[in-house]
Order: sequence, then structure tokens, then C-alpha cells
Amino acid sequence: AALLDALGVAACASPRRRAHLLLHGASSDPCQRMLVAIEPASYVPPHRHLDPLKAEVLVVLRGVLGVVWFEDGGAVAGSAVLRAGHAAGIEIPAGLFHAVIALAPGTAFLEAKAGPWLPLQQAERAAFAPREGEAGASVYFEGLQARFADRSRPLMRRPAC
Repeated sequence: AALLDALGVAACASPRRRAHLLLHGASSDPCQRMLVAIEPASYVPPHRHLDPLKAEVLVVLRGVLGVVWFEDGGAVAGSAVLRAGHAAGIEIPAGLFHAVIALAPGTAFLEAKAGPWLPLQQAERAAFAPREGEAGASVYFEGLQARFADRSRPLMRRPAC
């Protein structure tokens, strides 16, 4: 609990409103594991991992996480709400564009995927969505958040950091 608390404080202090703690030893490790604290104001642009071994597993430990997945052209193909304590996990297949959105303050999750860690390549970034800080990113992010308004409203009443 103390570790997640500290990670949450770091996320609140970060301009990107998220922080992570690596649980593996090196970027070359064959299994990449990390704890991620994320706040509702954090925009994670849609992306995918093209390596067929890089399916991602997300398990929510605190809070509520929205997951959106997309068709290659950008149309939303589906979404899920993961609530801590309610079998809150998902596997995102390799090659699938996806984004995550904190739907409650203090959200934290475990992320695991095959290594080694490599920066996203151009083909793994969604051409249909703006990057962080680009023109239109705020409007695009607000549209993603709106998909979850009815499913997360009772849990978003706590004050944000």
C-alpha cells in the first residue's frame, strides 16, 4: 500500500499525471513488469505493439481504468471498464491499437509484456490520434473520456490531485 501511495504522489507531481516503477531489472529482460499510477488528466495516445510476442496484460490494483481499442483506421472497436477488486484485468493482443484512461483519482495498475523494452516505432503510433502535447490532443482525449461518463461517474467524485 505504501508503495502505491508513493507512486500516486509521484503521478500527481508529474506534468503527464502518471508515474511508473519498473519491477524488472533491465530493459533487455525477457519479461517487462511495472506498476503504473495514473490520474484522470493523463492522456496516453492510442498505440500498439507489432511484435507478435508483445501482448500486454493490465491488472488494476486501485481505482478504475478505462481501456479503449481501435480498428486500424481509428474507429473505436470496443471498450472496457476495469475496477480494482472486481477481476480487473485484461489482455491486449499484439497489434491492436489501444489506449488507457484513468477514470478515478489514485488509479494504479500492473502492466506486463514480453521484453525487451523498445521505444514505439512510427507504425506503432496511431496516425489517427494526436500525440501528447499536439494540437487537438485535449479535444481527442475529452472524446475518449466521454465514452466512459455513465460507467464511471460515481467513482470520479473524489478530488483529483
